Amino acid sequence: MTPNQMSEASNAFWSAWQLGAAIDHLLPADRPTTRAEGYAVQALLEGRSDKPVAGWKIAATSAAGQKHINVSGPLAGRIMAERVHPSGSSFSMKGNRMAVAEAEFVFRMARDMAPRAHAWSVEETMAAVGELCLGIEVPNSRFADFVTAGEAQLIADNACAHEFVLGGAVTVPWRDLDLAAHRAHATVTGAARSYERDGIGAAVLGDPRIALTWLVNELSQHGVTLRAGQFVTTGTCLVPLEIVAGDAVQVDFGVLGTVSARFVA
Repeated sequence: MTPNQMSEASNAFWSAWQLGAAIDHLLPADRPTTRAEGYAVQALLEGRSDKPVAGWKIAATSAAGQKHINVSGPLAGRIMAERVHPSGSSFSMKGNRMAVAEAEFVFRMARDMAPRAHAWSVEETMAAVGELCLGIEVPNSRFADFVTAGEAQLIADNACAHEFVLGGAVTVPWRDLDLAAHRAHATVTGAARSYERDGIGAAVLGDPRIALTWLVNELSQHGVTLRAGQFVTTGTCLVPLEIVAGDAVQVDFGVLGTVSARFVA
């Protein structure tokens, strides 16, 4: 792709995101066809915000998630600062084509992790973490048909990043906990129906710490530094929660705390 083609693709995604509109398809010349091209288009979103990137997300951290959107592996995306909200926030369902909420373990970095030739280890990555938080991601795609868009275009579409609920830092000692075995319990309460769903840390690439390390190395391969102060939300630890206007979602992570969100028309 030429710089102009990348800019045209990025413009389309940014415009659709701000308007809550859907893209039927990109022009053939403006479609990224490789993961590298997808990340190059995604990177241009940074210049369209007046704030630094707040964090990163990982999409499709389970085999079921990868099958659902027809990708071969996880995808990394930027979380824009203006899309980060405190626990208890309300979100409009207007234009939300995915209509799910996802409960996630979130790590905030204490120091930079820069690109390098060899992979970062889990131990090195966790040593750079400052704190553990809890989050609810509300993803969405700018594509009307995101299932058939393909992974290069979905990466360019910011890995379906949209809105994000960031809870406060976990206050209990957590580094010695087995996060892979740690459970979460979600409750969705709506006007017409209510349901509950359980999840576990192992749902995200086997362990949230492994998922975080994957993200660090994915960025490294594409020449991107994970910055101190940025957070990484590691993917949904339970089957995504189907949501409609009027729903309230609360996720209980046991001793780690709770996080919640509400959804309106």
